[in-house]
Amino acid sequence: MAESLHTRTLSVTIERDWREVYDFACQPLNFPRWASGLADSLHEAGDHWVAAAPEGQAKVWFSPRNDYGVLDHHVELPGGVRLYIPLRVIANGDSAEVMLTVFRQPGADDAAFARDAKWVAKDLQALKTLLEKTGLR
Repeated sequence: MAESLHTRTLSVTIERDWREVYDFACQPLNFPRWASGLADSLHEAGDHWVAAAPEGQAKVWFSPRNDYGVLDHHVELPGGVRLYIPLRVIANGDSAEVMLTVFRQPGADDAAFARDAKWVAKDLQALKTLLEKTGLR
């Protein structure tokens, strides 16, 4: 059995109906607009997407559209390392709560784990700003 990884779940409240947030965030082509940690660009390639990641091209598999706010995705980095990224949008009153769990990768030190969490927090804030200030649908 694999050893458990240390995790940190980050969240942001977005002053929009959760379904509107999910409808925007579930579209892979919208990820580059706010998720800088994933890619600058994405294109579809059969059963997965290809992301232009800082390390080179990565493969991404997104959860299918669903009624539960699940936006999980799997990323395979150029070196073959596979990452699972749990991402959820849930109702929080009339607003939405967007949560992403960061896993501390094997061999990552405290500083690297903190950098990953900081990057995720920045990306979640970018999603909030994009949806609250522009009114995108």
